[in-house]
Amino acid sequence: MMNEPPPARPGRRPRLTRRGRLVLIVTATLVVAAVVLVPVLLLTGGNSGTSTQEAPTTLVIPEGRRASQVYATVDQALGVPAGAARKAALTARLKLPQAAGGNPEGYLFPATYPVLSSTTPAALLSYMVNTANERFGADRIIDGAKRNGVTVYQTVTIASIVQAEADTVADMGKVARVVHNRLALGMPLQMDSTLNYALNRSTLDTTQADTKTDSPYNTYERKGLPPTPIGNPGEQAMNAAINPPSGEWLYFVTVAPGDTRFTNSYAEHEKNVQEFNEKRGSASDAG
Repeated sequence: MMNEPPPARPGRRPRLTRRGRLVLIVTATLVVAAVVLVPVLLLTGGNSGTSTQEAPTTLVIPEGRRASQVYATVDQALGVPAGAARKAALTARLKLPQAAGGNPEGYLFPATYPVLSSTTPAALLSYMVNTANERFGADRIIDGAKRNGVTVYQTVTIASIVQAEADTVADMGKVARVVHNRLALGMPLQMDSTLNYALNRSTLDTTQADTKTDSPYNTYERKGLPPTPIGNPGEQAMNAAINPPSGEWLYFVTVAPGDTRFTNSYAEHEKNVQEFNEKRGSASDAG
């Protein structure tokens, strides 16, 4: 096991992550899966009286959205009262892995779904979960999870972290490798994205006080993976999670958009963080 480096100076805490990047990007800028072809009876919860001549509208679920965000999107798209989708998730008997404990986080598969006027929240959420089970149950996913010494559910959790942390698709594999390397060494992941999930927020700043938060999602204080995924990952993040490139990286920070620095040297990481802070400070002064 690798010994952890000494704590950083308050106010200058080096970040393993790219400082809490979560899904703040508008839907139009996200890459989503192709339209899922959903049978009308699945869309309507089995209501055979629904006219099949109705032209469906589309509902986009972007990669990385949290379950709470998906519920709100479903409520709005279906024109149902706020909270209806969340309630449906509790009663719809979703076909989730046993490890999920009934929590659909990670299994509300991001895609573009057709929606009819009679589509029910339960039917739509069920189809999202069934789609995730189909995609995540593929042989390549199962084999990749075994190769990495984790379960498929843990792989979905890793992919959700990768989805939240990677600055670009090209960085996803390296972020996944950092996660696997830290798990193998018994090091805490120290991911701002998991802490943001615990605090139900999205922020670029994590304070020393934040890192003391009492939560199973606080990967600064607790080793191993969080108990559930922290969002709903897409295909690219899953591919990165099962097949990360070889490398000894343990740290990364996004110094500027498109410039993420990966290293296994804590001293080098500190320099990268300092550069990030300097650039951010200059940008703030200019603003």
